Amino acid sequence: MKLSQFIGQRLREVPRDAQTASHKFLLRGGYCRSVSAGLYSLLPAGCRIVRKIEAIIREEMNRIGGQEVLMPLVLPAELWRESGRYESVGPELLRFRDRNDKEMLLGMTHEEAVVHLARTELPSHRQLPAMMYQIQVKYRDEARPRAGLIRVREFTMKDAYSFHISQECLEEYYQKAHQAYERIFQRLGLRECVSILSDSGMIGGALSHEFMAIAECGEDTLFCSPDGRYRANREVACSKLHYKQEEPLPLEKVATPDCKSIEEVAAFLQLPKEQTGKALFYKDGKGALVLVSIRGDLEVNEAKLKKLLGEAELDFADDQLILSAGAVPGYASLLGLKREGIRVLVDHSLAESSNLVVGANEAGYHCRNFNFFRDLELAEQIQVADLATVREGDPCPLSGEPLQMHRGIEVGNIFQLGTKYSKAMHCNFLGEDGQSHPMIMGCYGIGVGRAMAAVIEQNHDDYGPVWPLSIAPFQVHLIGLNQARPEVSQACELLYKQLQEEGLEVLYDDRGEKAGSAFADADLLGIPFRIVLSPKTLDQAQAEFKRRHWGRRSEMLPLSGLAACIKSMVQEELRSFA
Repeated sequence: MKLSQFIGQRLREVPRDAQTASHKFLLRGGYCRSVSAGLYSLLPAGCRIVRKIEAIIREEMNRIGGQEVLMPLVLPAELWRESGRYESVGPELLRFRDRNDKEMLLGMTHEEAVVHLARTELPSHRQLPAMMYQIQVKYRDEARPRAGLIRVREFTMKDAYSFHISQECLEEYYQKAHQAYERIFQRLGLRECVSILSDSGMIGGALSHEFMAIAECGEDTLFCSPDGRYRANREVACSKLHYKQEEPLPLEKVATPDCKSIEEVAAFLQLPKEQTGKALFYKDGKGALVLVSIRGDLEVNEAKLKKLLGEAELDFADDQLILSAGAVPGYASLLGLKREGIRVLVDHSLAESSNLVVGANEAGYHCRNFNFFRDLELAEQIQVADLATVREGDPCPLSGEPLQMHRGIEVGNIFQLGTKYSKAMHCNFLGEDGQSHPMIMGCYGIGVGRAMAAVIEQNHDDYGPVWPLSIAPFQVHLIGLNQARPEVSQACELLYKQLQEEGLEVLYDDRGEKAGSAFADADLLGIPFRIVLSPKTLDQAQAEFKRRHWGRRSEMLPLSGLAACIKSMVQEELRSFA
């Protein structure tokens, strides 16, 4: 391909709304263009990269027995009603009516659609296990699209779904899928991509892992032990905190005028926040009051709380609702509180600590030396669970070493769904015993455009992307300087032809631009191998050669046999991605 004919303008200025490296360089390099918030068109350079990502994904999915299908983007609402998700999923699911007034939706994920397929195409245990996958456009009506292709409304995703006769069969296949994902992200050139325990969210299921590309711009927070044995998303991460255990002291009420926050109470009583307890009030989907008690220095992890309560959404309760339950905002606790009609959960930190300061449920007063099991009637009937948000430096639950905090971009996820969808949608197989049984399911997703953006976040310099050869838009970038000189244009055309005959993907800059402009464009295109011909190099029967990751360093190579030499280098480097 000649650059003079290649569609996609390079931009010299950084677009005002672009904050992350990937967003800046995808726009400046002519890989994509915004149509509307969270909606992008891919230009040829972006398309070439995406197609290579998809090819790698297909190879690895086929390698573990996957069979490719293609399901509709537009789906009938009745399928999602069967699974129970039509009502439970929020406004991010785009719902509409067609011209026949039938309720429809745009698929943001395809569990229901694939179950609809499986219940007609996989009737017997002899066909299981089986896995179907697709690479398909999806739509999520994202409230706040950001960071270019990292968080969008319309996106391309590989989603795969496996079907099994037993949990053991699913777990065995889950490990194969996990290994396939590790190979995919290594082949894409993601240098730091870790698998972490995660919350299943609206997808559901008993066990899930996310694959996180480590990047400062990542929206997710993850915690890892120094030895790498423990890795988890903040939504599910836990720690091995040590709680202060002392001889219980007498409970006493103390005046704490105008001290409503933990910081104010701790300062007034000259105590560390670790010696306090706090009560937080929420309102569930039915409007019922939820009380959570936790040590004062810790924060409630709302993902853990929602999962324990079985609630998709929670809101903070207003003062009127809190007062109606007999609690006093700013001075509330479980002490003296009638618990009828209130859903109560307590974090281990509060239940297992001694002599805490908690609210007295009286304005202007707190109580010293609160001990959960001593001071509450029927304390053993209250649910005690891990509800705390982990902090950097908290002890690892496995090793006790301080946990390290990282930011990450979620590029893939895998779930053990179990029978969540198959039971609800009557997706059964006929077993060896002649009986009908619900299929055991797993699902496995990869965001294609997000993976491309994540590669840039991990592989760029100040001037543009540094594409791994496995997914680069082209393998070789040929630049001719002083194209008006016949010897340069003729040598470039000959080398261009020789490189193509060797089967290499070549982008030839034939525009005759000045060196600074040509090299700036080359940096934005990020092609791994660059060859420059000029009157000076031709006088020596040589070409200037550099690899994109070398920065400003280059070397001279003889023109004779150059195409075969470059082919050998390309093949050698591609082998490292195989």
